[in-house]
Amino acid sequence: MTSILFITQIVLVVIIVIAVLLQKSSSIGLGAYSGSNESVFGAKGPGSFLAKMTFLFGFLFVLNTITLGYFYAQENQASVVDDVAITTDVAAPAAPKAVQLPATQETTAPAVEANTTK
Repeated sequence: MTSILFITQIVLVVIIVIAVLLQKSSSIGLGAYSGSNESVFGAKGPGSFLAKMTFLFGFLFVLNTITLGYFYAQENQASVVDDVAITTDVAAPAAPKAVQLPATQETTAPAVEANTTK
């Protein structure tokens, strides 16, 4: 689920960047934040189609960001230790007793007779 939301996040970012770059610049610089009569949206609100689309995609971006944060937080609450079995039915092996090797049979090779003929 998070991969779909992450891909959606990237698509929304690209759309927002394109929508902002296509809008007409008001050329007032920081005056938009000082309360001048040419405020960001004016008295009637955002008038153009691109401004409305920018607002819509910005809103979807924020919702998608909150949803991604929620899902990532849920995934991080799970731990690898939760999957480890706590109890086992396997008993530990007993300490080894002194192991006696079976008696070895001594085999002697047949005596080699020395050839004493000279």
